[in-house]
Amino acid sequence: MTKAQAEQRIKKLRAEVDRYRYQYHVLNNLEISEAALDSLKHELDQLEQEFPELITADSPTQRVAGKPLPGFRKVAHQTPLLSLNDVFSEQELQAWVERIKKLLPESEGRVLEFMAEVKMDGLAVSLVYEEGRLVTAATRGNGAVGEDVTANVRTIEAVPLRLELERLPVKFRKNIPRRIEIRGEVFMPLAQFEKLNTAQVKQGLSTFANPRNFAAGSIRQLDPRLVAKRGLSFFAYDLISDFGQNTHEEAHLIAKALGVPINPNYKVCSSISQVMEYYSHIQKLRPRLPYWIDGMVLNVNSLAAFKQLGVVGKAPRGATAFKFSAEEATTVLENIQLQVGRTGVLTPVAVLKPVLVAGTTVSRATLHNEDRINDLGVKIGDTVVIRKAGDIIPEVVKVLPKLRTGKEKAFHWPKVCPVCESPVVRKTGEAAHVCTNTVCPGRTREGFYHFAAAFDLEGVGPKIIDVLLEQGLVHQFGDFFRVTTADLDQLPRFGELSAKNIVESIQAHTRISLSHFLFALGIPQVGAETARDVAREFRTIDKVQKASREDFLTIPNIGPKVADSLVSFFADKHHQKVIIDLLKAGVKIDKEEVPVATGLCGKTFVLTGTLEQLSREEAKETILQLGGTVSGSVSARTSYVVVGEEAGSKERKAKQLGVALLTEQEFLKMIGR
Repeated sequence: MTKAQAEQRIKKLRAEVDRYRYQYHVLNNLEISEAALDSLKHELDQLEQEFPELITADSPTQRVAGKPLPGFRKVAHQTPLLSLNDVFSEQELQAWVERIKKLLPESEGRVLEFMAEVKMDGLAVSLVYEEGRLVTAATRGNGAVGEDVTANVRTIEAVPLRLELERLPVKFRKNIPRRIEIRGEVFMPLAQFEKLNTAQVKQGLSTFANPRNFAAGSIRQLDPRLVAKRGLSFFAYDLISDFGQNTHEEAHLIAKALGVPINPNYKVCSSISQVMEYYSHIQKLRPRLPYWIDGMVLNVNSLAAFKQLGVVGKAPRGATAFKFSAEEATTVLENIQLQVGRTGVLTPVAVLKPVLVAGTTVSRATLHNEDRINDLGVKIGDTVVIRKAGDIIPEVVKVLPKLRTGKEKAFHWPKVCPVCESPVVRKTGEAAHVCTNTVCPGRTREGFYHFAAAFDLEGVGPKIIDVLLEQGLVHQFGDFFRVTTADLDQLPRFGELSAKNIVESIQAHTRISLSHFLFALGIPQVGAETARDVAREFRTIDKVQKASREDFLTIPNIGPKVADSLVSFFADKHHQKVIIDLLKAGVKIDKEEVPVATGLCGKTFVLTGTLEQLSREEAKETILQLGGTVSGSVSARTSYVVVGEEAGSKERKAKQLGVALLTEQEFLKMIGR
């Protein structure tokens, strides 16, 4: 190939690679496979190696070049890179809107529009282009001066090395600035983060904490070649240069036309109610997004109004960050109390000064066990960090010792149960302290809670059970089925109608499968899955009670500890009397049905998101009845992941591992519904 031919071919290859980069990162719609795109890049690289004089700075091959940098030089921002003030509630949002309306002419304040967009949890970066070519990329720094990270940002494929000026809408082509500044967020996609952490584990190395910190740390690496391997991405959120745009939304659309990706999750709102609707939408969308976000950004859409509102401190008045409720917060640990569970395990509970975390007020959090207390070094009176994510029980995760006053007190584990004062033991090699009294009132109460839930006694929750215990109406499980309306209607919390409803609910649940019955008994180390395995093996309660340790060990997934627990439980005379009493009280235990061989036998399912036509519990029960198994986590051994609405990280993990995904309709068809 001659130099002239190579030059022609190189120009075409660069144009195609740039076009496909635009499709992939901006339009999210790549016409060819990523492998085919890699092949084009390879051909371009080979030609440039053969004719190095044809290499240009904006060639796609030049994203990584040169040796590690000695350090980062400072870059002054021509326009300050401001931060945002935060709001955390609708009331605070309303107050912000009212404040800015007072600063605007009445005519503008009445028709105020806001552009709402997701707030990326990454690293703010300013990109400067001259005559369409990237010349500088800088971090926020202190807002006035940042660090020059151009060499590193050039490795991010989502960032164009040359702007697509020819794609601009006609009305914005009249006055194209020579210097164009675009601001946005560098972030790490979650799939890439998980991939890198998996590689770390395989190499026996520690994993990275979170995508946000990893992205920020990556950008500050002195070796661009290392940054290139990290797989970072970029979304623009502002256009500083003047193309004649009148709104913040138009600024986004110009950036997109120039070939810079913008986050598609935005909406122009004309009222606070619309903003709140979109905020709720973003919160629901959050678990399914392939990157971290920590809230929503609101900008006054009119650029003229935005400019007129000006700046207060280091933040513009015309924008605010509507943050999601924090999943971590600090508060004071006022006391440590011990709860006795149904198996006798004592769990330390932190009594906290109430604090808002993840949208709920938290006043209690788990400390797990003695080892956890020692590892944290927590004392009563400490300022602590608590974490709450979704429906997970809040937990204490960190102590802030520098905030101690000297009045904090160490917690000493008791030698006797706080409920019944029986000896407490900790077995060698185990973390839990256990009350030795099998009829401890604390254990009994938790056991009743568990039994009622396992029998699905609707309306019989902890508060009702507490009343039944306090009034002496229930002493053992069988007593639930002897309670009458006359017993209840004169008691506190009960009227004639509620008493009748509770009794009817209890009597409607006297028939139960063997697996549910075994689970309801609260046998140590026997959960719902193990109870089902035992029930399918022995079919009746008589055979279960007569089974030996060796009999239990023949069941898959049952080891020596579980087998010993089962044998010990059924050999106990107290437990034998409980079962006899339940049968006398009218409980009927159905023989466990063994599932017929179906296409689900041997298959492992994971359920994620919300299903419309049946509950998660119904779906799980159906899978088990048809011979399949259900897992709470995705692994290479997972057969299918059933994906409902608002699916989260399990869907992403399945895609990463190549596990088959099923929609709800596909799943229903599989189970014959």
